[in-house]
Order: sequence, then structure tokens, then C-alpha cells
Amino acid sequence: MKDFKNKLVYITGGSSGIGLATAKLMAAEGASVVIFGRRQQLLDEAIKQVQICGVYSGQKFAGRSMDVSKRDSVETVLSSVLAEFGVPDVLVNCAGRAYPRYFENINYQQFDDTMKTNFYGIWNTCSILVPYMKTKGGTIVNVASMAGFLGVFGYCDYAASKFAVVGFSETLKSELKKYNISVQVLCPPDTDTQGFAAENVTKPMETRVISASAKLMSSDRVAQELVSGIRKNTFMIIPGFEGKITYFLKRYMPFVIDMFMNAAINKAQKK
Repeated sequence: MKDFKNKLVYITGGSSGIGLATAKLMAAEGASVVIFGRRQQLLDEAIKQVQICGVYSGQKFAGRSMDVSKRDSVETVLSSVLAEFGVPDVLVNCAGRAYPRYFENINYQQFDDTMKTNFYGIWNTCSILVPYMKTKGGTIVNVASMAGFLGVFGYCDYAASKFAVVGFSETLKSELKKYNISVQVLCPPDTDTQGFAAENVTKPMETRVISASAKLMSSDRVAQELVSGIRKNTFMIIPGFEGKITYFLKRYMPFVIDMFMNAAINKAQKK
């Protein structure tokens, strides 16, 4: 997909962060955009920002309250939106959450909530929309994380959910190719969002030391690389030079990553 003008884009987690930045960029590209999130007030504020980015009068914009972790909510809301706006050309699954802690401090409820939001949420939207998208083709981008290919200290539940997203996306890509549906996965580094600020509240010291050397990327920059990745039909969209190098090293020279991680963990534990 090279041109987004007159296309219809659905974005979950679209009321803030990477999702909102992507919605604004898609609007500036001439697409109609429907964003989804749990809180209608935030959606209403976000959609005003998206509308400002629109470039012609025929574009449509809307925000709909939906909890991706709840199957009933997804079925009800998407059925209504499909009837009102039609089948999306692009689906961006961006809803997610993270509360880094030591493994033994992650209770079952947190693990369950993380999996339901980060992975089940993507499963829910895809399982409902894919049958419709098969009739016209399109693009699905599932947002994972660098923690989707790199296990990071303190992110046991989060990494498990994001590894699942990558595996799911790779499999779905193979199955949907014959229907002209491209499936891609976005693996951003630490990104300057409200969610990242929330992560810092619970981060173990070791996690802080590991992430201290990484550059914080803006959600606008991540959104730009996402759109560029769609145009190039890149399966693993990894924003930033550092992210790409990390992916290369993890895949081909994992001992280098292990050395760095262990050094950072040892440094933190000696304090």
C-alpha cells in the first residue's frame, strides 16, 4: 500500500501515544480514521487533534469506546462500526500496557490482564475483522515491542505477551497472503508516551539501568516509521538505528546482547 488517500484506517489504542500519532499521520495522508480506546472523553479529545490533520472535506473521523481485552465489547463495537464506516483497508492494533516488576511480584491478575490486553486484544480484533478484510485485501499492523524479540529483566508478563504477538503475526502473514492482506509487526523501543511514564513507577532497578543507555523515541517518529514500513511492506518494522542493530545482534550474535544485559544487571545489583 503506497497511497492512503481515501483509505479507511482502524486504530486500537488510538487515544494517546503511538496510536494517536499514527491516526494524525494517516489523516494527513488523506485517510479516514476510526480510533478505539476505553475512555470516551480521551477519544473525544484525541479525535479533535486527528480532524485538524485532515486534508480534504470527504474524510471521516470517529472515536469509539471499546475494551479490546473483552470479547463481547469488541464484537459489539466493531459490528456497529463496520455497519457505519465499512471494512478497513488498514488495521493498526496498538492497544497495550506494561507494569514491569520482579517475576515474583507479578500476581496472576496482572499477568492475566497483560495477556488479555496485549495479545488477546489483537486476537479479538483480527478474528472479527479478517473475514471482512478477505473480500478486499488490506494491511494489518500488530504493535509488539523490542521486548517481543528480546527478553528484558522485569518484563516477564509483558515480554511473554509481545513474543506472542510476533509469533501470531508471522503465522497470520502466511495464512492471509493469498487474500492480498499484508500482516506486519511494529517493534518500537522505549517511546515517550503516557504508558512509558507509568512503567517507570514500577520498574526494578536492574530494568532502569538496562534502559538508561537507550534513547527515548518520540511517538511521532515511531508513527512515521510505521507508515514507511507499511509502504515498504516490511514484516518487522523496527524504528531507529539502535533498534535495528539490537535485532541484528539478538538474531546473529546473541552472546553480545547477553554480555550487555548481564553487565547492566550486575552493575545495578552492586548498588
